[in-house]
Amino acid sequence: MSNPRNNGQLIGRLANDPKVFENKDGSKKVLFTVFTDRAYTNAQNQRDSDAVPVEAFVRAQTQGLGPYANIHKGDLVAVGYTLRMDRYSKGGEQVFDLKVISEDITFLEPRSVTQARLNERVQNAEARNQALQAQAPAPVAAAAPAVAHASAVDEQLPFPTA
Repeated sequence: MSNPRNNGQLIGRLANDPKVFENKDGSKKVLFTVFTDRAYTNAQNQRDSDAVPVEAFVRAQTQGLGPYANIHKGDLVAVGYTLRMDRYSKGGEQVFDLKVISEDITFLEPRSVTQARLNERVQNAEARNQALQAQAPAPVAAAAPAVAHASAVDEQLPFPTA
């Protein structure tokens, strides 16, 4: 990390699979959310958590998504980040947008655990798809009556055609 005064570490689980957007220059922007626990408990002795949106950038020279290709929903990770303030005008007003930019990511679970979780998600999705296909009624072919010639059409119309 380049600036020792503008960095931090998030430890938590991914809320969803990352979303990837390709830029014009071939680089990629990766968006993901990390649920991280707060350092204290509430009145019910429960620990609340916050959903922190994180952005990562992958250079065009990097093949694939680099380390971000291996993260999936539910994975326990540590994200080293810096903060960046984006400032722009929207509707004539200045907008300030504080962003969490990932500098690096560390996996805190063995690959076998994350792969087992991913396999379970795939199996559950396949089972849901099969159940939905079984519930769907068989497609009914709607047959339109064949028209022999134009005089048959004229007989069905409630008004004269000629």
